[in-house]
Amino acid sequence: MKKIIFIFILLGLFSCQDYIDKPKNLLPKDQMAEIIADLAINDQATYMYPNTNLEAGTRYVLKTHNVKSEDFVESFKYYVVKQKMQGITEDAQKILLEKDPKADKYIKDKLKKTGTPQNVPTLSR
Repeated sequence: MKKIIFIFILLGLFSCQDYIDKPKNLLPKDQMAEIIADLAINDQATYMYPNTNLEAGTRYVLKTHNVKSEDFVESFKYYVVKQKMQGITEDAQKILLEKDPKADKYIKDKLKKTGTPQNVPTLSR
């Protein structure tokens, strides 16, 4: 009986490892925030111009940041599992507001009129 308990304790200790390994080409948080901000702008552009290609815009954003799509996806997964995406998206929202200071006023006006976030950019919800 003592051997079985010892085995379960050992299994419990060894099973408490990270769920995901750190990617070899992990993108820094600030670069992730910049990419997400640019992807949000790209998303809004495709919302305003429905005939545009979202995939081509995404490829362009990644190319301007010199990032491979696999590296972005792996870094995104890593930060989600490690529960660090909230801070990164908040940084991305700050970057968006720096690029367009009028956006903050627009968001606040929309929230005052409707009371609920409708037709408000994704990162501000």
